[in-house]
Amino acid sequence: MKPVVTEKAVMLIESQNSLTFKTDKRKTKEDIKKEFEEMFEVKVKNIRTLVKNNKKYAYIKLNPEFPAIDIATKLGII
Repeated sequence: MKPVVTEKAVMLIESQNSLTFKTDKRKTKEDIKKEFEEMFEVKVKNIRTLVKNNKKYAYIKLNPEFPAIDIATKLGII
């Protein structure tokens, strides 16, 4: 998984407590959720995926007790 750093992705971090990642097209939502929760030790509320231009994007919304801005800071997005 690779974080997406666009203006829209940064706005989602601040407004919806969500992070955006580019991921492998073959991964399911459950695979993405498990990998993300193990990697960052957080709880995921839900995942939305989008396939665009033969690339898969995962919009990962975190539970309110885990601020997305903390993870974005660790990754160097913000």
